[in-house]
Amino acid sequence: MQKFLVTLAAMALLGGACAADSSTVTTSPGGGSSSPAGNACDKASLNLVEPGTLTIATDDPGFLFPPWILKHDPTSGKGYESAVAYEVAKRLGFTPHEVKWVTVPFNKSYAPGPKDFDFDINQISVTPDREKAVTFSGSYYDVSQALVATEGTPIASATTLAELKDYKFGAQVGTTSLDFINTVIQPTRQSFVYDTTNDAKSALNARQVDGLVLDLPTAAYVSAVQIPGSTLVGQFESTGEHFGMLFEKDNPLATCVNSVLDDMRSAGTLDDYAKKYLSDYLGVPTIT
Repeated sequence: MQKFLVTLAAMALLGGACAADSSTVTTSPGGGSSSPAGNACDKASLNLVEPGTLTIATDDPGFLFPPWILKHDPTSGKGYESAVAYEVAKRLGFTPHEVKWVTVPFNKSYAPGPKDFDFDINQISVTPDREKAVTFSGSYYDVSQALVATEGTPIASATTLAELKDYKFGAQVGTTSLDFINTVIQPTRQSFVYDTTNDAKSALNARQVDGLVLDLPTAAYVSAVQIPGSTLVGQFESTGEHFGMLFEKDNPLATCVNSVLDDMRSAGTLDDYAKKYLSDYLGVPTIT
């Protein structure tokens, strides 16, 4: 069992408290976008890569793990992101058989240009730079960064940012975790940058770095399951970071998905999925 698992203290950041609703979206507003007009969000009217099919992107299955996707299989509908994706699909009028998953590497997802998917769901944080090239939905999860280190090392007892300055950190290239290291922690040693999070995890396991910065639920799973002898040191104070579904720039489908997310939030559906898949990962100390 994970040495730090605790029950969920609060999930208010995801909003809502009612039972889940399975209705199909019509015209409710969403995520700051204008409300869809008329029948623009009818299934037949949606702007899709393949008519009649909702094509959803995520990373290579080998890089998918709990609590976001269970057993490396996004088609299972299990895990927070898989469950949310299928709920969105259902509310847009798609059956599970009408959902198609495609593989898109994390760093390629927000590159400029046409997309061969309708939306990507892969713990992609919304940032101003990324928004120049793609369109995001509103938040489906508000996230904090967290620190993983080797158990028993000096960094593992840190409780403040000031105590972290002289350590070596690692993170995946192009991530907000790497940005957080460089702009918030601001270590005196240059950060180690890796092509994938798996590479960063291997570096910590080999003691090439002192600590990894990851989003909180991922950090909790990594420290409990994937890196023997590691520990979740703590989470950092929220910076307002959140995950959004990613669309080709100006795809009107984003407005319809925002309507769905608004309905899911107000009905408590996002909260229900968070309690089911994320609650064991969130109650950890804060590094101030």
